[in-house]
Amino acid sequence: MLRTELKIVSIIPARSGSKGLPDKNIKDLGGHPLLAWSIHASSKSKYINSTYIDTDSNKYASIGVRYGAQSPFLRPDYLATDTSSDYDFILHFLHFLSKSGELPDLLIHLRPTTPFRDPKVIDDAIEIGIDKIENITALRSVHEMAETAYKSFEFGQNELLVSSFSKSHDLDSSNAARQLFPKTFQANGYVDILFPNKILSTEKLHGNRVLGFKTQPVIEIDTEAEFQLCEASITIGTVNLDKVWG
Repeated sequence: MLRTELKIVSIIPARSGSKGLPDKNIKDLGGHPLLAWSIHASSKSKYINSTYIDTDSNKYASIGVRYGAQSPFLRPDYLATDTSSDYDFILHFLHFLSKSGELPDLLIHLRPTTPFRDPKVIDDAIEIGIDKIENITALRSVHEMAETAYKSFEFGQNELLVSSFSKSHDLDSSNAARQLFPKTFQANGYVDILFPNKILSTEKLHGNRVLGFKTQPVIEIDTEAEFQLCEASITIGTVNLDKVWG
């Protein structure tokens, strides 16, 4: 199947009710609303046909459209709560596209809280997703954790620490050199590839054959401190505004 025969669209979720960092998805970063960075990266992909913003806010939708995204509807309030899942809003979105005969072959999930992306990396992920479309249920971007999760702890009874993996109170083994532990990775929101037909048939967003796609470590914005880190990246030139937006 030729890549030109596939319909590929991206979805950028932008709920308005963030409590940790109010209105974070439209907070100004380098002269542009945060969500605009993801729309812009999507528009630079050579494979993505259309970019959609999925939001519960008329204000957010208007900003998204101004930057080139489509916003054919507002997300219902019951899908825009703190406990709403990605599966719920994406299923709602796919049902909308299906009714209009526009269900895509690939859905590229770009979270606005991961603003710094290289469109070429998005395209590399899409190429891998297409090549392995028959053998995987999704692709998710990850980066290596600075500290392996095998050295992490939980609070047990009486607030005594226990190993997150062994559940043991004996923590001396956790002090071994990090090189002795397996590397662990965290999802980072850079680019996830979903397959709408598989979601609709299995009722699962990612399924049980999820291909990992390794990227360089990136900043995900959930707090003011993380937002300031992104601003600092622009200030010191780690992120070149002219290169990204020029």
